[in-house]
Amino acid sequence: MRSNNHRGSRVNSDVMRVISHVIEFEVKDPRVNSAFVSVVKVEVTKDLKECKCYISVLGSDDGGESALVGLNSSRGFIRKRLAESLNMRNTPDITFVLDKSIEYGVNMSKKIDEIVGGEKHDETGTTEEE
Repeated sequence: MRSNNHRGSRVNSDVMRVISHVIEFEVKDPRVNSAFVSVVKVEVTKDLKECKCYISVLGSDDGGESALVGLNSSRGFIRKRLAESLNMRNTPDITFVLDKSIEYGVNMSKKIDEIVGGEKHDETGTTEEE
């Protein structure tokens, strides 16, 4: 029997597209609009009852927490717009999760640049500490 994995990824991408659009253009909460909020990943369960929406916020940690509070307060509105946009059997209940993987990646990149920048290469291929 063939698995229905393609359907799950299609539902995830459709839900992600709609939620991103609603957050960017329709949510009027100043806690959400003041920060740069982007939807990183969406996971919808197979029975279409629940949805985890991973968001990333550009800026300070306080901005991320306030954006998360703002999104949780407008969760019903976002779910209503999701139901209007997508013709699904069930409209999933959305849970917003703050994703810090992008921030972690930026910090690791800075640390790697510091380490590489701290070494000076001479012509023989050996390194000398500055």
